[in-house]
Amino acid sequence: MKLYLKLGFILLVVTVIATGILAYVNSITAPQIEALKQEEAIKSREELIPDSIFEEVEVSPDFSYFIARNKDTEEIQGYTFIASQRGYSDNVKTMAGVDPDFKLTGIKVVEQSETPGLGANCTGPDFTKQFQGKTMEDLMADKDGGKIKSLSGATITTRAIASSLKQAIQTLQQHVQQQAQTIQEDAQ
Repeated sequence: MKLYLKLGFILLVVTVIATGILAYVNSITAPQIEALKQEEAIKSREELIPDSIFEEVEVSPDFSYFIARNKDTEEIQGYTFIASQRGYSDNVKTMAGVDPDFKLTGIKVVEQSETPGLGANCTGPDFTKQFQGKTMEDLMADKDGGKIKSLSGATITTRAIASSLKQAIQTLQQHVQQQAQTIQEDAQ
């Protein structure tokens, strides 16, 4: 019995030390990882709508977007946002840019854990380029009668990306129209 208590105590000490080391390493690396994610998000926004300054607008805890304004004229060039929906394995997060008429200027898959060689191909330029110039009505996979060519063997991923973009554009469009209406009413 004493032997089991001694072994249990040793195991407890080892796990406490290991947990402490992991917590310490996490406290050092977590801010650096977050800073890198923020930097990558800024680069992605600038790729989607170049030569712009971005202003964040939070609609809800689940959805926010950035207004892209021309650096010189302050004219609205479009909007960027992140759309997310469950794919085959996990959520697929896509950053998208739209022009003032809500046509997609481009997309970039920023986070995914889909099956390598199948759904993970959603990050490739062959897949992402086909979204350029599409409207909200065009965002359906070809297998559902839409204009987005599905990834071979990964229709679920394609549907998740197209559907999440469609929902996010709809939310964005409604919010922008409400803001414009509020501004118009305040001006009268």
